Amino acid sequence: MGLYRILVVDDEESQREMLGGFLQKEGFSVSLADSGETALKLCQDEFFEVALIDLKMPGMDGIELLSNLKEINPEIQVIVITAHGSIETAVEAMRRGAFHYVNKPVDLEELKINVKKALENQKVLSENRFLKEQLEEKYKDLKIIGESKAIQEVLSTVTRVAKTDSTVLIRGESGTGKELVARAIHALGDRAFQKFISLSCAAIPETLLESELFGYEKGAFTGATRRKEGRFELADAGTLFLDEIGDLSLETQVKLLRVIETQEFERLGGKETIKVNVRIISATNQDLEKKIKEKSFREDLYYRLNVVSIFIPPLRERKGDILPLVEHFIQKYKQKTGKNIQGITTEAKDILLSYPWPGNIRELENAIERAIVLGRGEAIDKSDLAYLSFQKTEQFPSDFSLRELEKSQILKVLEKTGRNLTQAAELLGIHRNTLRLKMKEYGIK
Repeated sequence: MGLYRILVVDDEESQREMLGGFLQKEGFSVSLADSGETALKLCQDEFFEVALIDLKMPGMDGIELLSNLKEINPEIQVIVITAHGSIETAVEAMRRGAFHYVNKPVDLEELKINVKKALENQKVLSENRFLKEQLEEKYKDLKIIGESKAIQEVLSTVTRVAKTDSTVLIRGESGTGKELVARAIHALGDRAFQKFISLSCAAIPETLLESELFGYEKGAFTGATRRKEGRFELADAGTLFLDEIGDLSLETQVKLLRVIETQEFERLGGKETIKVNVRIISATNQDLEKKIKEKSFREDLYYRLNVVSIFIPPLRERKGDILPLVEHFIQKYKQKTGKNIQGITTEAKDILLSYPWPGNIRELENAIERAIVLGRGEAIDKSDLAYLSFQKTEQFPSDFSLRELEKSQILKVLEKTGRNLTQAAELLGIHRNTLRLKMKEYGIK
């Protein structure tokens, strides 16, 4: 208890000495001040957990001192001493942030109880601040950038749903930032310091997906030389993010539905029932309602996953977010590369604002990183974005659909890269596997 520091502020020497002496005997480190001015000087040089201050003092009174102390140290717990008959002043002090008050003559046992309660409260505040700082550091790259009304609505929903354990279905085209939103929900929720495990259902072959989700026992199949935990087990007490949920087979959908409903499963080749506590967030760029009508997605699973739905509009529908995102990426890659990039020219901004961004934010980030890495000037110029500028001069028919636009862009990039899928995926700002799926979807060979 000697580590706890208490400041006693009273203009009456006898009262000050009596209270200080009592608290010292109780094992606290005590400092004394005969005025508000002296107390403020002490608080600027030292950290105090608790301040015990008399409300009635000449010069700076207790109310004014309370406000000043809170400005210096918002976590300090202030107990005010008030004379009988001045309860209204004590209530005003509480309204301004005092922890408690005691009446004169001070009951020392009551004071001791209040000091201990104040210390407990201060400890909680300190721990919360520490956790908040840790969280901000851990998730400093999770800031969702955007000034559009649509993104502000996304942020509002994220904040409201984060503190619950409800399933969330995030919808949006590839590259709109669905995983970023999922991570933000996790970071703001009660599971923030537990694991966030992600799995792209499109990136794993169907034959391996079940073992990835639920794990397997040694000998479950050829090559299973040891037991392996699945994503559900790894995410126990945390969050499991299932990206491209629409790519699951009906067979896997049945097993996923059971786990969501019961929070238990068996590893592949095993008999032991594994119980977990996992929050599920899923994402898709597909029309699940259409897949339900086509009998390729289970309606009961859809409703289980879609308790809360978040839609992230494509970047072309929120042009106002492009330049704030550009500034964010410039700062990010300026720091990563060590290049002294001062900004972006007006001509380059025009190109970025007129381009349709079929790969959305991922493609935009790729374009800025590429411009910074390959650029030679102190600002990103139109020459750094020349490969995007065709869109400014090429006109599409008014009835040109998004699918046709996306297919056209993929074909152009494939032609530009000599059909090198890795380079094409990088230019489009999408994963190589996603590019393969898009090519298959559009019949591009």
